[in-house]
Amino acid sequence: MKIVGKYKEPEITFHATAENLKKGCEFNDSINKFFKSKLYIPKGIYHYKTHEEANEHWEKYIIQGIVEKQKEIKNNG
Repeated sequence: MKIVGKYKEPEITFHATAENLKKGCEFNDSINKFFKSKLYIPKGIYHYKTHEEANEHWEKYIIQGIVEKQKEIKNNG
């Protein structure tokens, strides 16, 4: 077995750090670069009975964006 890279699990803390904020911003930027205009969640005010229901709604549009991006990649080579 070969181990590539060293991922350090972030420490759970009750205090914000600049390093974690920077990592969050980098993650957000990478997601935005991947989707560009493919991620579309209709504007509006949503009310959910449970967190699970809210997560399902969010995941629906994330998956839809991934599928559209993959179709674009496949068609453009």
